[in-house]
Amino acid sequence: MVSDLDIYRSAQLMIDQHGEDASVHAAMRADELLDQGYREGADVWLRVIDAIKIMELKEAQGAVH
Repeated sequence: MVSDLDIYRSAQLMIDQHGEDASVHAAMRADELLDQGYREGADVWLRVIDAIKIMELKEAQGAVH
């Protein structure tokens, strides 16, 4: 089981590397793993996508205030 901390670290790396396209790149990786039959790995990337969305939302809300 991958920890939440590791998920958020991965999400931050994806944002740093891909900016606004971070969730797209994470989804492509999840699809690759699913195509290879690696469901557990794909599930991890789905968690990363969720974390990216949360982090982007928090950042957008912070920019407003």
